[in-house]
Amino acid sequence: MPEPQLRILDQVYPFDARGIAKRFRHTAIFGALYALHPGEAMCFTNDHDPVPLLQQMQQRYGAGIEINYVLRDPGLIVIDFVRK
Repeated sequence: MPEPQLRILDQVYPFDARGIAKRFRHTAIFGALYALHPGEAMCFTNDHDPVPLLQQMQQRYGAGIEINYVLRDPGLIVIDFVRK
């Protein structure tokens, strides 16, 4: 079995949504994603699984964004969003 390839990202930026007022969150998240260059990633932290947000991201970016769960615990969700 071949060894898994490690992905080297150009840059990873943290984004903690827990400190952003709920009414501003999606706008702030999409603004941050828009600012990423291909090969860069945003390490997103939240207190709940943002399923509606992920659906919106898939509609907007399609294959242009990769979504990787890093941690999926109750009360703490960490997801890497990678711009392709």
